[in-house]
Amino acid sequence: MRAVLWCNGKTPSKEVMESVISPGTPVFGVDGGADKASEAGVVVDGVLGDLDSCDRESWQDKAVEIYDQTKSDLAKSISYLVEAGYEQIEIIGADGGSHQHILGNWGALVESPKGPRLRIHHENSISRRLDPGEIFKMRFGKGEVFSIFSFCPGRAWVSGARWSLSGDEISFSTRGLHNEGTGEEVSVEAEVVIVIIYPRVHSSS
Repeated sequence: MRAVLWCNGKTPSKEVMESVISPGTPVFGVDGGADKASEAGVVVDGVLGDLDSCDRESWQDKAVEIYDQTKSDLAKSISYLVEAGYEQIEIIGADGGSHQHILGNWGALVESPKGPRLRIHHENSISRRLDPGEIFKMRFGKGEVFSIFSFCPGRAWVSGARWSLSGDEISFSTRGLHNEGTGEEVSVEAEVVIVIIYPRVHSSS
């Protein structure tokens, strides 16, 4: 199953919305994200989080209060959908806001339950979480830029790109910033959770 999480950040462009939201795919607001989705004309199927930034009265019949102050609303919402059986979770409306929340969004990807495909859709790129041992393959054009980031130390493998990794240890650093495609298929794998950021032109992958 596939679902969309709409965060309480900057409202995404029509292009992003249309590329992510498809008929039959439920849209859940992450707390105040429900109000923004509704204002954009999107039907909201549920509201998740601690409900401290949304209009509670408007969402009484659709709200699910998740009170766990050890995690962000996004992290709680992802866990809720994973437990509900969703295997693909597309996240929009996560850009903008404070730097704390932006970094926290990445933290939510890293700490979320393993298994489902998690992607944050930005205006020009996509951030995708890769589980340990998961192999990501995509053909990037020559000079097309992508990056990988790890939030904890671990070995990684990258082939088919301008700069390769052969079991090199990476951590939260700039080591994987701005790699480039060569026109060949790029393969990425790591023994820890990593996030790969690539152009939105590949949003179908």
